[in-house]
Amino acid sequence: MEQYELELIAKYSEKDSELKALWEDHLAYEKKLEKFESKPFLTPGEEQEMKELKKLKLAGKTRMQAILDKYKAMEG
Repeated sequence: MEQYELELIAKYSEKDSELKALWEDHLAYEKKLEKFESKPFLTPGEEQEMKELKKLKLAGKTRMQAILDKYKAMEG
């Protein structure tokens, strides 16, 4: 994410519970993915979980981007 977007998240997350939840989920998914990526190999179950986490992270980021676009337009 760009610095400006991170600043918008910091500014609006206290007022926007959906944005706050999406950001917290995003950070949690990143931490879990980092753990998987640091392993030398993954079990099939771990590979599947990693794929699901990536899908969830992408869906959340897409929704978060739509919210941020709204705030960018307001500040425009």
